[in-house]
Amino acid sequence: MEIKRAGEVMIPLDEHPHIPYWFTLRQAAVEMEKSDFDINGRKSLPRVLLVFDEKYQLLGIVRRGDILGGLEPEFLASLLLDTRKKLVDVKADPNLSEPSFDKLIKSIQERAERPVSDVMHPIKATVNYEDHIIKVIYKMVDSNLSLLPVLKDKEVVGVVHNEDLFHEVAKLLLY
Repeated sequence: MEIKRAGEVMIPLDEHPHIPYWFTLRQAAVEMEKSDFDINGRKSLPRVLLVFDEKYQLLGIVRRGDILGGLEPEFLASLLLDTRKKLVDVKADPNLSEPSFDKLIKSIQERAERPVSDVMHPIKATVNYEDHIIKVIYKMVDSNLSLLPVLKDKEVVGVVHNEDLFHEVAKLLLY
C-alpha cells in the first residue's frame, strides 16, 4: 500500500469554512453552525474556521472554544476563575436570579460583536501538498495541532485534519 500525500487527504480550501478576520464572533458562530463537509463519505461539522485577510492570505484559525471564550462577559473575565465559577454554579445557587441571567445574556450578545481576530490563533505550521502523511503526522503531533494548512506553490489549497490522518493510519493498520 502506497503512503498518501497531504494533497490526497486534505479538504480543499473551497470546501472548508473560512471567514475574513473582520467578521464578528456572531458571524463566525453562524458560519460554523451552517457549515458541514464530507470527509470520506462521512458528514462532519467544522471544529475550526480558517481566517483570511483581504488579500486572501491565511492569518489564523478560530475554534469553537475560542468563540465561546470570546463571548465571556467582560465583568466576569476580570474576576478570578473560582469566583466566576461560583457566580454561574447552579448547584451552589439553584435560584439564580433572572436579572443576573438577563445581564449575562445581554453581555454575551454585546461581546458577540467583537472581531474574530481578537480570539483567533495564528498559523504555527503548514505542510506542502506533496508531503507524505508521515511528515504531516509528525508536524501535527510536534506542533500539538489538529489541523494543518496545505500549501501548493506557497498558496493555501486546503487543510488536513487529524481525523483524516487517523483514518489513513487506521487503514494502514487494519488492511
